[in-house]
Amino acid sequence: METLVTVIHVISCILLVLVVLLQSGKGAEISTSLGGSSQTIFGSAGGGNFFTRLTEVLAALFMITSLGLTYLSSQSQRSLFEQPVTVPAKK
Repeated sequence: METLVTVIHVISCILLVLVVLLQSGKGAEISTSLGGSSQTIFGSAGGGNFFTRLTEVLAALFMITSLGLTYLSSQSQRSLFEQPVTVPAKK
């Protein structure tokens, strides 16, 4: 279960970074960076609404998986600090 949540977390991190980098700055339209035509591939409103919604969804997914990983790691009984330390004998 922890592995699945970790994989989803990493994928959401990568996608969140890519979506944020694809977003245009204030006042700029996505159509200028994708070819400059008057009709965009995201509709007449441009890609702003699409990328904004996708960013919100990915950020929520990132927060949920972060909380899930924190909960799963707190339920785990394994700890690096509680393991006995073995010291090799001197010859």
